[in-house]
Parts: sequence; structure tokens; C-alpha cells
Amino acid sequence: MDTLDPIDHTVVVRDLRPTDLEAVTLLDAKNVGRRRDEFFKLKLRQALSETGIAVSLAAELKGVFVGFLLARVFYGEFGITERVAVMDVIDVHPGFRGHHVAAALMDQLRTNLKGLGIHTLQTEVGWDNTDLLGFFRREGFVMAQRLCLDLDLEASTELANQ
Repeated sequence: MDTLDPIDHTVVVRDLRPTDLEAVTLLDAKNVGRRRDEFFKLKLRQALSETGIAVSLAAELKGVFVGFLLARVFYGEFGITERVAVMDVIDVHPGFRGHHVAAALMDQLRTNLKGLGIHTLQTEVGWDNTDLLGFFRREGFVMAQRLCLDLDLEASTELANQ
């Protein structure tokens, strides 16, 4: 996929469609280094089965699929009583970074979530992913007042058996 003429930066953001599955999977594989077909089949099925304002979006430049985001709305999870949105994935083709694709996706997501009466968007990012952390900072994300915890099931089983 070639980069676009730098004169035209018009990003078109639209609802994600079932027919986008292969484009989503290919783009993610390009950035992650492996295909995650089952993950995206499940995520797209979940995202597209919800009714109301779309919170999973695709981005195109000159008709070329160049990015997407997958988000969902929770109506009181993990002890939180207010409705929140969670962004699972945001992805932009490397050849189209710098064309404001991710920012356009975020702008439309904000509009859609406000239309649903959602006031909080949450996501997770690896602490060493400085590019993504910088993007999220520019978009207004701040550190959350909660901790994400992981449990190594093998190690915890060994500890429990001691």
C-alpha cells in the first residue's frame, strides 16, 4: 500500500462493517506481526451486533482502508456504576501515520459516545509504547485512578501449594 499524495488529507470515518474483517485483520497483522483472525472475528461480531450509535469505526483516505478502532460500552462493570466506553484497539496503517487518521477516528468516537451519554473512555497501553502513549496524551487521556492486575496462573498455583 502506497502513501497518499500529501495534498489530500481528508480522512473519511465511517461505521465498521462486517465486510471490513479482512482489512482489519491484515492491518493489525502488519502492525503486530501476526494474524489474529479469531480475535477480530469475535470482536467485530460483538461490535457490530450492538444497536445504537456506532462505537467501532473505520477510516479511509481516497477510498483506501487505512485505520480502525474497536470500542464497546459497559453499563456498570468491575464495580463501576456509571456507563463507560472501553477502546480495545486503535490501529493505523504505518504508511498513513501523520495523516491524522487516529485523530479523526478519536474525534468521531467522542461524538458518538457523547450522543450515548457516555462521559468516560478507557483503554490500556503498554508503558513502553511511547508513540501510542504520546498520542493518547495529546488526545487528553490521563492516568487512571485504578490498577490493572495480572495473575500468572502457573506461579500462583505453585505459591498456593507451598
